[in-house]
Amino acid sequence: MSELAAVDRRIIASMQGDFPLCERPYAEVAERLGMSEEDLLQRLERLLADKVLTRFGPMFQVERMGGAFVLAALAVPEERYEEVCGLVNALPQVAHNYRREHVLNMWFVLATETQAGIAEAIERLERDTGLPVYAFPKEREFFVEMKLEARP
Repeated sequence: MSELAAVDRRIIASMQGDFPLCERPYAEVAERLGMSEEDLLQRLERLLADKVLTRFGPMFQVERMGGAFVLAALAVPEERYEEVCGLVNALPQVAHNYRREHVLNMWFVLATETQAGIAEAIERLERDTGLPVYAFPKEREFFVEMKLEARP
């Protein structure tokens, strides 16, 4: 990947927090940056296509909209890891999945439109994999604002 242009670093910095909630938020951000809305959108698309950014969008509290999510884990025998990984990742309710060096070696997040959807997804995974799913529901939530600086 080539070095980020100064304008791209400014875009990344300006898009982390205080994003305007208005009819044309990109136009407002572009104006603050001294560029056209079209140029801003093209640069964002390129940053996403080049994987400099992996995602750009809002973070919602799904529970406030009636949905649910839970951190879950499996203890997967090593010889079945790839098979089980495929079964887990095939479920549309799985937001992301990652490996750990622990007896519970596969961790993933289930996100569903309803609270009942969590139980349904867990039941399906247990049926498909033959393994117990350990769910770790959120007990308390903390907000940690993290802003990253894009350096040359």
